[in-house]
Amino acid sequence: MTTLNLISIAKVEMLIRKPVEEVFEAFIDPAITTKFWFTKSSGRLEMGKRVQWDWEMYGVSADLDVKEIEENKRILIEFDDNTTVEWMFTPWAENETFVSIINAGFKGDRDDIVRQVIDSTGGFTIVLCGLKALLEHDIVLNLVSDRFPDAHVKR
Repeated sequence: MTTLNLISIAKVEMLIRKPVEEVFEAFIDPAITTKFWFTKSSGRLEMGKRVQWDWEMYGVSADLDVKEIEENKRILIEFDDNTTVEWMFTPWAENETFVSIINAGFKGDRDDIVRQVIDSTGGFTIVLCGLKALLEHDIVLNLVSDRFPDAHVKR
């Protein structure tokens, strides 16, 4: 593997003190996911389905294809730019789940790829922190919305 291949993958991980079924469902069910990540979705993640996610505060959306789902173990999606995101859910101690997220497939020159990896690592870290606060403490932190307040769409 070349050095560029090693740096072209973003990986973040965190322990969530909730059962794997609950943590997995938080990423599958947009009624939950919209509390810590995007604001709107065209539907649940289901194998073979095409879904749109919206971040209405920024006026942006992303289309994705659900490539694989292993119940309570793994989710793999592919965005239109051919980048992939893979979630892995590992039961830890009783009622704990270790979540690993890998974002791969970045394209461009070395500087572009490094910038994308840094952005992805920061973004998915914020997502996991928001999920942890929601599931463990029932707190909605608005982390994704508050990350770029100057970029909010004026209404």
